[in-house]
Amino acid sequence: MKVTVVGAGAVGASCAEYIAIKDFASEVVLLDIKEGYAEGKAMDLMQTASLNGFDTKITGITNDYSKTAGSDIAVITSGVPRKPGMTREELIGINAGIVKTVSSNLLEHSPNAILIVVSNPMDTMTYLVHKSTDLPKNKIIGMGGALDSARFKYRLAEALEAPISDIDGMVIGGHSDTGMVPLASHATRNSINVTEFLTEERLSQVVEDTKVGGATLTKLLGTSAWYAPGAAVSSLVQAIACDQQKMFPCSTYLEGEYGLEDICIGVPVLLGKNGIEEIVNVPLSEAEKNKMKESAAGVSKTNGLLEL
Repeated sequence: MKVTVVGAGAVGASCAEYIAIKDFASEVVLLDIKEGYAEGKAMDLMQTASLNGFDTKITGITNDYSKTAGSDIAVITSGVPRKPGMTREELIGINAGIVKTVSSNLLEHSPNAILIVVSNPMDTMTYLVHKSTDLPKNKIIGMGGALDSARFKYRLAEALEAPISDIDGMVIGGHSDTGMVPLASHATRNSINVTEFLTEERLSQVVEDTKVGGATLTKLLGTSAWYAPGAAVSSLVQAIACDQQKMFPCSTYLEGEYGLEDICIGVPVLLGKNGIEEIVNVPLSEAEKNKMKESAAGVSKTNGLLEL
């Protein structure tokens, strides 16, 4: 199993690290345009192999896509990260050109690869890959929902003062501060709905804290987060590589599902060896349906800024 990660910055390097530590891939190729940068990151990570007990080979490459040939899965993290005060949507101009070029170069050498898009604005970048490549829809996956759901579970565990292993929850909709739809109606602690433990006011605060999870970290760090995004990507890659048939909310191209057409947005999917094996229909409350429509309208507006 060969996995390529394009972009050796903080998010890309974290992706490579978590994938290697899980030890299910034979090789991870880390590619960047900055001379020697990916090579240095790869060497540093390989020097942890004996300490962390993995045998995955990590190779660093400077802008030579021929070395990515034969990749089964490729992750696109390339692009400009957010700075404090910026929205993900403000990144569209420069990141669209980068993502289009990267996806084209990857598929030239690995035409059967499954692509996972991380670059922001993530739903629109996923849509761009759909419109600019010939890949089937099951092989193009946007990462956002997996990360947003992890942040939702973190906030739920915090509010409940519970171990996070007790918590289950999911976020669908757009990967933006205003577009996320945390499914509070389905969130549980050991199969018991969290509404049995939290007041409506406290649960509303959890939802709002989740939606601004990325912005909160950007303000604290001065740039986008990387540990949780890297871990989220590694979970998606592992589910595909190991044919786990695991359910994650991911940005995928919809053709009528959830009442939406011609859009990439976060919905629950099953991930396996073919990428997206199935889009899962989860019943939503009327309020959640309305929020999903609002989220889709926001994503479509951003998509309209693309030059396809």
